[in-house]
Amino acid sequence: MQIFTELNKNPNLSLALGYFDGVHIGHKKVIGSAVNFARQNGNKSAVITFKDHPCCFFRGVCPKYILSREDRLAHIEALGVDYVYILDFDSKLCMLSAEDYLKNVLIDNFSPKSISTGFNHYFGAKKSGGVDLLTANQEKYGYKYFEIPPQKIFDNTISSTAVRESLSKGQIQNANEMLGYNFSITGKVVKGQQLGRKIGFRTANLLYPCELIDLPFGVYSVKVYYNGESFRGITNFGIRPTVSDSRQCTLETHILDFDKDIYGNEITVEFLKMIREEKKFDSIHDLKMQIAQDISQI
Repeated sequence: MQIFTELNKNPNLSLALGYFDGVHIGHKKVIGSAVNFARQNGNKSAVITFKDHPCCFFRGVCPKYILSREDRLAHIEALGVDYVYILDFDSKLCMLSAEDYLKNVLIDNFSPKSISTGFNHYFGAKKSGGVDLLTANQEKYGYKYFEIPPQKIFDNTISSTAVRESLSKGQIQNANEMLGYNFSITGKVVKGQQLGRKIGFRTANLLYPCELIDLPFGVYSVKVYYNGESFRGITNFGIRPTVSDSRQCTLETHILDFDKDIYGNEITVEFLKMIREEKKFDSIHDLKMQIAQDISQI
């Protein structure tokens, strides 16, 4: 998959339009529509997206993301996309009318064979363009338009907002169902205060990415990937009130049936279920007993 950060002339593409934070089940339908049409018609597919969420420009505050930029691209690539255009959502682009965006950006650069979007996709100044405009201009510009209808689970429409809300409430299983994969954090193992080994439960510590949606402080059942292998584990995300007066958040994972020194190595922690909220115990002994109980539960 080739990645471009500026527009160029690349004709006869099948386009998928959207920010695609999370690349959830609904997003996969949109991107899959473009990929499938391209394969069936002997052309290439491309995702047109943005470096940052458009609300960063309009509101001056970026949302907490579901995926890092690197992971978002990895998920898109896994769907078989040929090209990704990651554009800056700047004042020049956002002030274009919907008609000018369609003509001057999409048509003039890509001469698309097809365009795929979600049912609620908007573009152009003041969100003036969307499904109706893309549908109405098919014959004029010679592309086929695919509107992907709402994808639902548990009678609820899947959206990045709904995924973020589920994650922020600790409803991990619900979020994972909408994503179509397990929410995860990838990073290098860093040294903490090494208190885990003193109480009999060694932990691998990761820095929680500040740009990602915040989970509730608590204990989670997880799956850990390291060096091509997977392990069950239990993760505490929070401020460790029993052993520390610091308000600094930590992500500590005790990997079951594992005894290797992996400082500085990369691991991925997939979240499966929230077990309980973080709490302060009266003693280290009580904490150890609770951790043992948590491990037994998973």
